[in-house]
Amino acid sequence: MIQRFILLGEGYNDLYELLEIARTNANRLHMLLRLDTNEKSSLVVILHAATPGKMMPLYLCLEGIHNPANKPSERYKLFEQLAEELDKPIHKLEVKSSSMFKENDLYYQYLIGVLRMNRFIPPLQ
Repeated sequence: MIQRFILLGEGYNDLYELLEIARTNANRLHMLLRLDTNEKSSLVVILHAATPGKMMPLYLCLEGIHNPANKPSERYKLFEQLAEELDKPIHKLEVKSSSMFKENDLYYQYLIGVLRMNRFIPPLQ
């Protein structure tokens, strides 16, 4: 199975889109994920592949909120409300910042490796 990040952005409108993607695809929802760096966090909605597709989409709001462990925010509260509404836990991982990578594609490959290693997503088949 191929996993692919789909970048939405960092703003409120992007977060609202991420929340709506999760709601409208609740039957395909695999996982809600928070990726923490020192100061910022990324929010991710992971869906199961569409039938008969073989691509697992990972919708991403990249480092768009302050790390909730350091500074709670209204944006993160919306994500917590979504998790309660859909009865899904928010999984958390500490990762490197995207600024450490020259290209977004390299950062996405790093994240895919971390997610596979932690068994959050299935291995490449």
